[in-house]
Amino acid sequence: MPRSAQVLPYDRKAAVDRVLRLMEIPGKSCEEGRVVQHIRSQLLEAGYAADQIIIDEVHRESPAGGEVGNLILCLPGTLKAPRRLLMAHVDTVPLCVGCKPALKGNVVKSKDKTTALGADDRSGAAVLLTAAIELARQKLPHPPITFFWPVQEEIGLLGARFVNLKQLGNPKLGFNWDGGSASLATIGATGAYDLLIEVEGLASHAGVHPEEGVSAIAIAGLAIADLQKNGWHGLIIKGTSTGTSNLGIVHGGDATNVVTPKVVLRGEVRSHDAKFRKKLVAEFRAAFERAADEVRSASGQGGKIRFTATLKYESFKLAVTEPCVRSALGAIARLGLKGETKISNGGLDANWLSSRGLPTVTLGSGQQHVHTVNETLQLDDYLNGCAIALLLATGEV
Repeated sequence: MPRSAQVLPYDRKAAVDRVLRLMEIPGKSCEEGRVVQHIRSQLLEAGYAADQIIIDEVHRESPAGGEVGNLILCLPGTLKAPRRLLMAHVDTVPLCVGCKPALKGNVVKSKDKTTALGADDRSGAAVLLTAAIELARQKLPHPPITFFWPVQEEIGLLGARFVNLKQLGNPKLGFNWDGGSASLATIGATGAYDLLIEVEGLASHAGVHPEEGVSAIAIAGLAIADLQKNGWHGLIIKGTSTGTSNLGIVHGGDATNVVTPKVVLRGEVRSHDAKFRKKLVAEFRAAFERAADEVRSASGQGGKIRFTATLKYESFKLAVTEPCVRSALGAIARLGLKGETKISNGGLDANWLSSRGLPTVTLGSGQQHVHTVNETLQLDDYLNGCAIALLLATGEV
């Protein structure tokens, strides 16, 4: 049994019911309206005033659009201290839509074996909601605090990227729940570029005069083979520099008897080293440009490349002496757990907040095997996450 109840008491049964309910609500990226309204209604029921709760319009600035913005609860403090931010994103990947969570022992799984669970990150959202409700229910003293439920994390951390920091009350310490073990504090994460590669060839009749065409598929194939052969696709290790890359989406062609005139590819490159990440982008561009020059029609015409690299999120690494990290590890220790720190190869909302001047550490809320049909919620870690959030919300550590 977690030791959370020995630190600050809270209604554990209500916390479990809360996360089960949140995982049931559909809300993939850009369609988070129902879950945002559910959390808002729970906050109102807990006694918070409507004017304390903001639903911003970040979806109007986001390149993805969407139906709703971020949810923010900004509270003045009863204790004098720097403002703290507690956050967890509300969107899920599409695989979670239709989930029916089932609790068995200390593990929650989806009843439907064709869906993921949505513990990523409804468990984090429930951790925050539990802390906010307990503050009101128990009338606990606390420093100035902001609860922040961002949207569109799964498609590029967009809610955190575009949020107005003034609407968050300009906090100084950030705590994000989006992970597994409650004993783990993630203090850094990789950076990434999104790649959009448009390959333009030349159409011709593939049976009558294929030599008059320029195959965009051939160009793309040569470029990918070049990247793979030279170690620039997949796991990348070049001396002391490391990174990853992937081309995950390829679209092109309408008929088998036409030399394909256009192919569009989407991918990404990642590295903790910003300079090396730019090197990866340059290698991708060069490979596609070489391939476009190599594939030519009988008359000598080659292909063309339009290559766009967009920063998805910047890498970051917090010092263990950073106040938010020290507080997080202190809260973990209060539960009798052995705290550990790690650097993630995935992106987190903490990437954008940290790069925008708000150091943010990421904590665990019990989610495991995320983005798969084998996803689970480990209840002990979730309940310990609730206890840690309550300690941090009250300024106990």
